Amino acid sequence: MKSKTNLFVLIEWKTLLVFGGGLIALCLLLFANITQGEASISVHTVIQALLSPQDTPDHLMVRGLRMPRAVMGMLAGAALAVAGALLQTVTRNPLASASTLGLNAGAYFVIVLAAVYFPSLKSDHALLLALVGACGAALMAYFMSGGRKSSPLRMALAGMIVTLVLSAFTSGLQIMFENETNGLFMWGSGALGQNDWHGVQYALPWICIGLVLAYLFSQKLDMLALSEETAVSLGENVNLVRLIALAAAILLAGVTVSVVGPIGFIGLIAPHLVRLIGLQRHRWLIPGSALWGAVVLLGADTIAKMFRSTLGELPAGSVTALLGAPWLIWLALRGSRMKSSGESSSMSVGYVGTKLPYVLLIIFSSLALVFLLLFGLTSGAMRIPLSEVIAVLTGHGEEMFRHVILNLRLPRILVAALAGASLAVAGSMMQGAVRNPLADPSVVGVTSGAGMGALLVLTIWPTSSGTWVPVGAIIGALLSAGSVYALAWKKGLNPVVLILVGIAISALGSAVIQFLIIQSKLGAAPALTWLAGSTYARGWKECVQLLITTVILIPSAWFLGRRVDLLAFGDHVSLGLGLKLQKTRLLTATIGVLVAAIAVASVGTISFIGLLAPHAVRLFLGQHHQKSVVLSAILGAILLTGADIIGKTILLPKEIPSGIIVAMIGAPYLLFLMYRSTVRK
Repeated sequence: MKSKTNLFVLIEWKTLLVFGGGLIALCLLLFANITQGEASISVHTVIQALLSPQDTPDHLMVRGLRMPRAVMGMLAGAALAVAGALLQTVTRNPLASASTLGLNAGAYFVIVLAAVYFPSLKSDHALLLALVGACGAALMAYFMSGGRKSSPLRMALAGMIVTLVLSAFTSGLQIMFENETNGLFMWGSGALGQNDWHGVQYALPWICIGLVLAYLFSQKLDMLALSEETAVSLGENVNLVRLIALAAAILLAGVTVSVVGPIGFIGLIAPHLVRLIGLQRHRWLIPGSALWGAVVLLGADTIAKMFRSTLGELPAGSVTALLGAPWLIWLALRGSRMKSSGESSSMSVGYVGTKLPYVLLIIFSSLALVFLLLFGLTSGAMRIPLSEVIAVLTGHGEEMFRHVILNLRLPRILVAALAGASLAVAGSMMQGAVRNPLADPSVVGVTSGAGMGALLVLTIWPTSSGTWVPVGAIIGALLSAGSVYALAWKKGLNPVVLILVGIAISALGSAVIQFLIIQSKLGAAPALTWLAGSTYARGWKECVQLLITTVILIPSAWFLGRRVDLLAFGDHVSLGLGLKLQKTRLLTATIGVLVAAIAVASVGTISFIGLLAPHAVRLFLGQHHQKSVVLSAILGAILLTGADIIGKTILLPKEIPSGIIVAMIGAPYLLFLMYRSTVRK
């Protein structure tokens, strides 16, 4: 009897802590949020404006601008938190949320697509468009990762890849149709600003429907959380419960994105916070998550408004990323049952190398690269005959052609080839270091760290010499990679933990990049072009710094080949063969970091090459690192050179950033690899 009483008291205290503490925090944040802004307003004035409103400027500002923003923040936070809780239960994955499964990216992509091609549809049916995009992205990530049998890491990576793919297409639309998508860049980072109550009135009924639907099924979700077999034995229609919960999550995420844009990490922070306090049952978890989701998002917006006078308008999505990335790191380090070998094998794409003569592969790929380089020199706004190109390269030719080729086209296309080779080798080294074929510089945080460092130099020191940009990129990449490895070190550099921490650091870097772009007053198109990665206007300076990198670091990667091959056998076998495991993994990853950093400093944050080139090479060579480094470098050069040619010629006189072309080429292939892996399992 006494134990039951103690248990009841404990549950009461947990409930009081979640709901009582949450309500107090929400009330305090609400008043703090409303009082802050360009013009400071006292709490007394806020209370007067709410209880006895008058037509004074302060009262009108409180009721017409600040209250709608605060209420929208609470509604969006509650919706995203409950969506995260539902997705975690449905997928049985503690890392599932609207951002990690790609729902936000899918909704954002479809809305931007409609803004370009169907503007009236975007204005009248934004919610429907967001739901279609969110549903499509969620299903893609879910099935490509293996569904309910997927591991948390695999599903998180699938969601990140879907997000990368959709973000690339979204950026392409915003760059090519800058006028049609004007104003969507800030909104795409998550913006709570409201000019009136229209957004709240639009979102409120849909969010209420989603929340009520989730709560009505709370008891059935409890059984689903135990195990599918238990739920079936108790007579539950598991598929129906799962479908309704998924529909509610998509509705909540979709309506939020349609009003305030994509905001990440709320669905990770709030549900886990409530679970950590001890409320596991969904009748408490759902309202508790809603309450603390509102607290977290309103708190993030309050923090953003606190620094508005010095830093300008900060998107709420960037602040939540700054808050949520440490949370994801903590979740990764807390997962004590993550095993390296099992997870690594689970991530295998399931291919077997097709034995082809290595020499023939090198010859044919080199000839293809030479052909592309020559073709690139002939292509552009002004067509130059191949005979003139050859004449210029041999020291002859007309002066006009010599200027165009030697000063404009040749350095640009060499930069594309060298950067592509560098990114491919960096991806190969990363995959070898963490023993995971879906690891590349963008996944483990290196690309965003390098981009953050380079952009920080350009923002703080705009008149600096261009030689400092790669220095900033290297420092940013090393700090990012160093943080990832330092945090994962206590887990023995477990590949699973390493990648999850890398995803968190990558999100953190992306948030800082968004903030720097807004602070530097860059236009949306130039900012997105740099983020997507472009070889436009690259010259001999970038070519020389990339050449130095390839001459020094790529041979170093080749010499490490035998040791990287041993890593593929697993930790126990590698140690048994005398390999210094952590030293080899650290050295391998460091080379990958340095190579990627120089490439990012030269051409921007291009993704996918580090994934595509090593995968394609293994289709022909299998697991042989020394051979694959050379062939990956050539194939990476072919990919980015080809993307550069397509990007500068397909929509003349406009140019599409080569990073977006790479994503358009690589996304279907990468998704196919994940699908084939799922089918074989």
